[in-house]
Parts: sequence; C-alpha cells; structure tokens
Amino acid sequence: MSVEPCLIRPFAGLRPRSTDAAAVAAPPYDVLSSEEARLAVVGKPLSFLHVSKAEIDLPAGVDHHAPEVYAKSADNFRRLIDSGVLHRDPHPCYYAYRLEMGQHVQTGLVAVASIAAYDSNRIRKHEFTRPDKEDDRVRQIEALNAQTGPVLLAHPESPEAETLLAQATETAPVADVRADDGIRHTLWTIADTDRIARIGTVFGTMPSFYIADGHHRSAAASRVAAARRGQTAALGGSQFFLSVIFPASQMRIMDYNRVVRDLNGLSQEAFLTAVGGRYDVTPAAAAVRPERTGVCGMYLAGRWYRLEIKPGLILSADPVRRLDVSLLAEQILGPLLGITDLRRDTRIDFVGGMRGLAELERRVNGGEMAVAFAMFPTPMAELMAVADAGEVMPPKSTWFEPKLADGLVSHLLD
Repeated sequence: MSVEPCLIRPFAGLRPRSTDAAAVAAPPYDVLSSEEARLAVVGKPLSFLHVSKAEIDLPAGVDHHAPEVYAKSADNFRRLIDSGVLHRDPHPCYYAYRLEMGQHVQTGLVAVASIAAYDSNRIRKHEFTRPDKEDDRVRQIEALNAQTGPVLLAHPESPEAETLLAQATETAPVADVRADDGIRHTLWTIADTDRIARIGTVFGTMPSFYIADGHHRSAAASRVAAARRGQTAALGGSQFFLSVIFPASQMRIMDYNRVVRDLNGLSQEAFLTAVGGRYDVTPAAAAVRPERTGVCGMYLAGRWYRLEIKPGLILSADPVRRLDVSLLAEQILGPLLGITDLRRDTRIDFVGGMRGLAELERRVNGGEMAVAFAMFPTPMAELMAVADAGEVMPPKSTWFEPKLADGLVSHLLD
C-alpha cells in the first residue's frame, strides 16, 4: 500500500536579526528589472537584492545567467551569514507570516512543502513553465545550496488552521517591516513543540495545496531534488521547498488587463458591431471596473463601454473556457483581432491591476494602443477548479497582491 508523503514539515530557517529585517527584506527577484534593482539598493548594502539579483553588483551589460552572477550571489549570501546579519534558528520551526496592504490582511504559514507531493500533484499547478526560467532558478539554488524565494501557496478552508496561526501571532514578532511600497510584512517564530505537532497534523491532512505564485521556483526545486536523491547527506532538505501557505479565502487576486495595438484592419465602427454580436455592449460615462464575472470594460477611441458576454457563449462545464480571460480570447482577441498566441504576439500587452484603469486610458489615448480591456479579477475558486482538473490557466490570468518579501526566511538544503 502506498503511503502519502509528508505534506509539510518545520525547518531551521535562516533569517535576519530583528534589527536588520527592514534593511534585508526585498521585493521578489522577478518583479524588478536589473536597472530598477540597481536603483533600489542605493544606500542599502544589506538588501537581499544583492543575493537574488547579483548582476547589480557586476558591470552593466553582464549576462544575467552568466556563471559569475551566480557566484556573486553566493558570495553576497555568505557575507550576510558570516557577518551575523542572517542567522539560523537552532531548531526546526514553523513561522507565521502576515501581509498587510491597506485594509487587506492575510496570515499564512511558512513551512517547507514536500517535493513528492508536488510531483504527485497533491500540490497543484495551474501554469506552464519555461525551461530557461527553470534553469535560472536551478542554478541559483545550487549556487547558494538554499531556497531563498518562497513559493506562494493556498490551502482550502480550515478554521482550525486559521486559529492556530492567529494564536501564533499573539507573541512578539521577530520581524516587522514596512516596505517601500507601503506593504507591511510581519513574521513570528513558532517553536513550541506541541503547536508544531498540531500544525503539522492540521496542514498535513489537507487534501491539497495550490500554487498561486512561484511555478518556476517549485519546478526548479523539484529538479534539484531529483538530482540529489542519490546523495544521502543532502537528501532531507532538498526534498522540500520553501513555501508560505495562506487560506484561499484570504488570497487577493487583482485584475490582469489587456491592451491591443490595432484593430486588425477593422474600423472602429465595424469592430464595435462585431463585438456586439458576442457581448451586450453598453456605452459608459466613466471608466468601467467590472463588478462580476462575465463582464469586462472596453476603452476605445476615448470612450468606455461595458461588455457582458452573451449567456449562450459560456461553456459552464469547462473550467478553463468559462474564464473571463478565455472568453475574451475566444470571442474577441482571436476571431476579431487575429491574436491567437497570447505568449508571443507582440500586438498585445498586459497591465497589472495595481496600475489602475487610468493606465489603460493613457496607453490608448497616447496612440500606443488602439483598444484596452479591463477584466474582472479571476476568482480563487476558478483557479482552484482549473488546477483540480489538471488544466492550466491562460497566460496572464492572475496577478496576486501583495507579494511576499525575499530574505525574511530562507531554507538551507543541508
């Protein structure tokens, strides 16, 4: 009889001293360009960007995937450890991690999650990964012998899990950071053995976790784990990956909007008429922020329209095709605008909801784009349904905010 792999376990985290946490914490490696990161670390010698984007400490123009970049990352990582800025907890712990963005608050568990559960799809995916991005993360993990960027996971409804995390936050935090973007990151250590055992039981018996953000990091961790299975000394830590696990109900997905450069040879009038055959089109006096699924906003020639999909076009039995982003692709982007490959077509671009609807107007009004579409944020339940079906989301379907910080907790693989 097969035995289910241990889903999570505590670990001896590598983290900054409380007094250095604000100086160390940094945005995730993949949300800043190298140029933006160079500017962000001015006057910040302890910033974790020196580890996660070490090209910023090498001459401009260096290949970001060159061996010297990974070597520099390892040097900078070791410097933070040797100087005592980063220290390792003496015993395996769990950690509670709270994110606050305005009125939004979410509290999750920092743990290492099972590679075996990931490989068996108990930890479920919803995106394709790119080999070059996986290769980059594999080289980074191997250079540091550590995972430093946590994977963002969601767990199903569990009042007991939320209670356990709430209890853990009643003590003094070991890190409390207000980042440059205003997001507050607070971290607590969970070292009590009874509480560790209870957390392991409650989270370990959940049917599945869902990857929200971090598909390349988890895929890379799986590759490292496979390569190390014959190395007994390195077996334990490498078979788990660094994760922060939040209740799905607390996750915040923002809209991921679309802008298109031209109307594929159609006049504005012909395009509007064609859209009207697929969506109910209503002119609007102000920017349209969709209030529910099935509705999107369209900005064309200085005017907003509310679009509502005609009911007969929704295939409710298919978790991917019923998504708003899929309906837009199947009904407008493909047949009307000639865009069938959202990953490669240069005529389409994507705008995260953090930039607001004014950014859509700006790009159309400036002549860069011909039309913009404001999407309703993909509900977490729809993402989970796609993952449960073993399917993948269309490109640029979800934008999770707030983002986790790099550097607050890392996982050494020894």
